[in-house]
Amino acid sequence: MKLSTFKFNLPQESIAQYPTHNRDESRLMVIHRKTGEIEHKIFKDVLQYFDDKDTFVFNDTMVFPARLAGNKEKTGAKIEVFLLRELNEDLRLWDVLVDPARKIRIGNKLYFGEDDSMVAEVIDNTTSRGRTLRFLYDGPHEEFKSTLYALGEMPIPPYLNRAVEPEDTERYQTIFAKHEGAVIAPAAGLHFSRELIKRLEIKGCELAFVTVHVGLGNFRDIDVEDLTKHKMDSEQVMINEEAVKIVNKAKDSNKQICAVGTSVIRAIETTVTTGGHLKEFEGWTNKFIFPPYDFSVATSMITNFHMPFSSMLMQATAFGGFDLIMDAYKQAIADKYRFGTYGDAMLII
Repeated sequence: MKLSTFKFNLPQESIAQYPTHNRDESRLMVIHRKTGEIEHKIFKDVLQYFDDKDTFVFNDTMVFPARLAGNKEKTGAKIEVFLLRELNEDLRLWDVLVDPARKIRIGNKLYFGEDDSMVAEVIDNTTSRGRTLRFLYDGPHEEFKSTLYALGEMPIPPYLNRAVEPEDTERYQTIFAKHEGAVIAPAAGLHFSRELIKRLEIKGCELAFVTVHVGLGNFRDIDVEDLTKHKMDSEQVMINEEAVKIVNKAKDSNKQICAVGTSVIRAIETTVTTGGHLKEFEGWTNKFIFPPYDFSVATSMITNFHMPFSSMLMQATAFGGFDLIMDAYKQAIADKYRFGTYGDAMLII
């Protein structure tokens, strides 16, 4: 597979700027892999396709307010800092992106907040994409984190090309978000409301939760035509004993296992045994999935409609079949489906 095969023309108006009013009332395109049939539903109709003991696997990562606006010392030049991950809790060290990066040097101090209440010093400038900042804060760690996050904004996708609005604080987060660490929301999970989750439980479906701290690598441009040469950024993954038991029981009982989102698929495929079972895992993955690929555990998946050339699109085509999914995308554009994080969903079954 070549990068250019994932090109398609996506009208700007097809990219959803805002979510639907109710989480479970976005549109749902259902793709039947065996027959090629395509159905058009509302997301809460997903209930129709699953029965007792079928299992859903969700990503319970929590997005944190990672985007900070600040100023450079002396010049007062405006800078934007994007928090990626905390490197050292005691030393207040963070891996960050800085824009504009070319103006930032080791030793520079950066100020955040209306009264410059937060100060950071650049201590490492060695990577092409990132910097290391040390935040100069003497209080307890929890107080530091609260102060830092109060200054930040939710990191909505850059392709929305708009300012963060109050609604984004709640809607750019799944209802089951639990473990802080993501800078990108697991978009497929955004469609699930509390009412829908309850209806799944009443129907007898099993729910398993894994944690994948989704990173900016999902939005980064792939710059090689030969996809075998692309390296994904690593993301932290945690799969506990409870999730392993639920998923493996469904596997052994020949029940459906629905992966909710591309991050869940990556986590599962990173940790699967040679016998096709899930195992406990705590570590990192840079798994890059594109066609052709044989999936070991999931029998169905829910995903959004993705951008051209994106790694998420490649993964969807690997699961559903390249021709079928690309044809479905053409139909989605013609039928005015909404693309992107706040857009509509696809069930591949």
